Amino acid sequence: MVLRTIFAALAALTAVAPMVSAGPADSFQKYNRPPSANEDSALRTFAVGPGLVNLSPGDSYATYQWGLKNDGEFQMIELIDHFKYANGLYHAITGDPSVSLPNPVGPDSVELRKTHAVAGVDINIRPAWDLYNSAESKRDVIVAVIDTGIDTSHPDLQSSFWINEDEIPGDGIDNDGNGYIDDVSGWNFYGNNNTIYNGKEDTHGTHAAGTIAASKDNGGIVGIADNSHIKIMPLKVLGGENGSGDPASVIEAIHYAEANGASICNLSFGSSSYSEELAQVIQASPLLFVVAAGNGDAMGVGYNIDQYPVYPASFPSDNIIAVGNLLFDGSLDSSSNYGTASVDIAAPGTYILSTSIENSYAFMSGTSMAAPMVTGAAAMLYSYRTDISLADVKNILLASSRKMDALSGKVGCQGMLDVYSAFIY
Repeated sequence: MVLRTIFAALAALTAVAPMVSAGPADSFQKYNRPPSANEDSALRTFAVGPGLVNLSPGDSYATYQWGLKNDGEFQMIELIDHFKYANGLYHAITGDPSVSLPNPVGPDSVELRKTHAVAGVDINIRPAWDLYNSAESKRDVIVAVIDTGIDTSHPDLQSSFWINEDEIPGDGIDNDGNGYIDDVSGWNFYGNNNTIYNGKEDTHGTHAAGTIAASKDNGGIVGIADNSHIKIMPLKVLGGENGSGDPASVIEAIHYAEANGASICNLSFGSSSYSEELAQVIQASPLLFVVAAGNGDAMGVGYNIDQYPVYPASFPSDNIIAVGNLLFDGSLDSSSNYGTASVDIAAPGTYILSTSIENSYAFMSGTSMAAPMVTGAAAMLYSYRTDISLADVKNILLASSRKMDALSGKVGCQGMLDVYSAFIY
């Protein structure tokens, strides 16, 4: 099945990330859904919107951030080629991601499908911002983005990063004695050095960081959380052409986050292979983990991860929030994994605009984009409600979610992220 996606309005923005192949079975893979192989670079620059007003007037691209404010004034048009296989016409996988398909022998039919945005299908952030800004006291929160690296020079992220004040930059000495030399802004566990940003391979983490805490009113996009109180700790565990990594690096990054004051971790990656050591580390951790649910099988069709687990989303730990990818009409994106026992909540994840490498911006899609929505909301709630625990944060986010018929039987709370409702819960 090949999708060629066209949008209603054009913005001069960076193309989304290139197609990512499935990684080795014992490695973790980032969860951004790639564009169609047939989708040319011109089509990739089309944007959802416009029609969003008064979200963040000081940020020129905020009008395209439908996940934060959806006025329902756009639609997505897909041309779907159904390919004929030797065993008949293939429409959808059976739900078993291990099923392999024969090579297609030619196109059988073409379907035109329109998906209209539904007004109000967003995370309801603006009234939550008002409450947050009026609060007399706020808790400082550190969010570990355990992912690819992050472009720390991006102008929309300059004020968003945690700084290890116990290190002296560039002196080549482990000043704080934690085993990491010059770890001023985090650590690269993929390359075992302090180089947080290596170029193109770090688009994924840069995008997540912007959704969580990009600066407000500085001309680009707006992040969910206030980066004067909420800081990002970049911990690179994924790299290379396919954005993959191993459990050992993730475990080391979690221990680093714990030792350096993080409260919440964003994990926008996963694997079908189970790691007992990682399961135990997460189970024992005091941190709250927000995890992407995954983007389906080899054909990009979402499946039930209660039956066919992916990890860490399918770990049973109480300190995990697993997130599915919500489309702008209130349904799960067809690529999003689901499962009422494994996937807790849905959040906007399709054609999400955020920061990208080399001071640019990009649209990306997938549960990797949905998870940072919940991470930003969790950090903001934890900062705002100084009387609650991280366990309370999870419970409040799920209990206050906006219930939607389309999510019944798909995610555990049967709803989507609603930040304002969480604030007043």
